[in-house]
Order: sequence, then C-alpha cells, then structure tokens
Amino acid sequence: MLLARSADREAGNAALELVILGPALLFLIGLIIAFGRIETTQSAVSDAAQDAARQASLQVDPADATAAAQASAEAALGRDGLTCRPQVAVDTSGAGGLPGFQAQVGRPAAVSATVTCDVSLAQIIVPGLPGSDTISETFTSPLDPYRER
Repeated sequence: MLLARSADREAGNAALELVILGPALLFLIGLIIAFGRIETTQSAVSDAAQDAARQASLQVDPADATAAAQASAEAALGRDGLTCRPQVAVDTSGAGGLPGFQAQVGRPAAVSATVTCDVSLAQIIVPGLPGSDTISETFTSPLDPYRER
C-alpha cells in the first residue's frame, strides 16, 4: 500500500522536469552551435586573409594585387563552404612599418590584406543572439625585394 502511494506522488514528475530543463538544454545547444559557427568562420576568414595577402605580394602592380587578393579570398572561402561575399581591402602602400609597392628594388617591402565576412546566425534561434556577426582578419605578406615592381 505504501509503495502505491509513493508511485502516485511521483506521477508526472518526469514531464515537469522535461518542461523545466528542455528549454535550458535547447538554449545551450543553440549557443554551442552559434559559437562553433563563429569560430569556424573566424578560422576560414583568417586563412582567406593569408591567401589574399600572399597572392597580392606576388603581383607586379597595385591594381593586379587587389584583383588577385579578391579572387583568392573568394576562392578560399568557397573551399571552406562559406557563402558570404567577402570584402577585401588591400594595402599596397606598405604594412608593418615597411613600404609597399613604391619601395625601391632591393629594399624590404610588404603588402597587407584585410578580409571581412558576415556570418549569418539567423537560422539559430537563441534569444539575444544577433542575426549576423562580422568577422575581419588582416594578414601581412612581404614582397620579394629583388623583383621588379
């Protein structure tokens, strides 16, 4: 008899626990997915900035450097499966305290590329989470001091 009364008092507790803990677990899972997406995008944008700076440093003039950096960043982000349209800013006037394309042959020079990408978080329904986050990375690559500019 005592066992039957104890079972009656416990009836419905599992459903109540699920109602209380379910939203909290879904919120945590949503946060994990959002931070994972941001971290993956951060890594991909960093790699794209490195590729863009390297491709820009291989060019002979600033216009070609900018075009090569844009194409390289788009290709790198496409390989990583990101659908954002990157904004690429190439600084051919110099970076890291070094001159850029205007430096004389034989002198150290550098070029930098900044890649900016918006990662969409709209599919992740977490209260207080913005609809997108802007990720930006800059990388500097040296120019070969003994080639024509």
